[in-house]
Amino acid sequence: GARRGTGARRGGHEDEDEDRGEDEDEDIMAHQLIQQQLESNLLNIANTIEQSLDDEMHRLDNMGEEDLDRLREQRLLALKKQQKKRQEWIRKGHGEYREVEEKEFFNEMKGEDRMVCHFYRNNWPCEVMDKHLKILSTKHLETKFVKLNAEKAPFLTDRLKIWMLPTLALIKNEKTTDYVVGFDELGGVDDFQTETLAMRLVAGGIIFESDDYKPQAASEGPARSIRSATDFRNYKKTESDEDSDFD
Repeated sequence: GARRGTGARRGGHEDEDEDRGEDEDEDIMAHQLIQQQLESNLLNIANTIEQSLDDEMHRLDNMGEEDLDRLREQRLLALKKQQKKRQEWIRKGHGEYREVEEKEFFNEMKGEDRMVCHFYRNNWPCEVMDKHLKILSTKHLETKFVKLNAEKAPFLTDRLKIWMLPTLALIKNEKTTDYVVGFDELGGVDDFQTETLAMRLVAGGIIFESDDYKPQAASEGPARSIRSATDFRNYKKTESDEDSDFD
């Protein structure tokens, strides 16, 4: 009787093994199907790319002299337009980082698509910001970069509710659309990379994106603390200040 029981138990184990074997076979088949589907998709993509390249090469091979002349002319016009724009930007003071006085501010801003104004005072955090803005001003001709001594600009600091220095006012089409206040958004340290500030300005739509600007890996070792950004006024910025303009 005991032997029969053992045989029954053994039969039960064999059934379990069979079930497990079937499950494994199904998993392998499913995996193979997925693999085949992936390979098929990749082949289709490769064929599509190859076909589009063939079409483009065929089009170029069959372009007549007139078509090639037209293409050259279009490229030349685009280059001339770009060069003209660059010359106009340089004439308007782009490509350098300059100090302006409060009375010159509106004139400097007039007709500008993109402008960064650094409200500063003579202290260490503002000098750090100066260093990075000087670098960016030469790289980004599309944007005007200026600095303004906040202590000598009471009207603007009041109008724009500048309460901490350094503050960057990001100005698009003569309206202040965004602010970078202190270093909080730049990692909260005074040894942040120029690229970190650049990425913030790209996010604010104030400079064009560049392949140079990739998110920086966190620096090794302890971060130096900021020699505190200066609380310029005793009041706090309120929600209503976000969309300041100069009307």
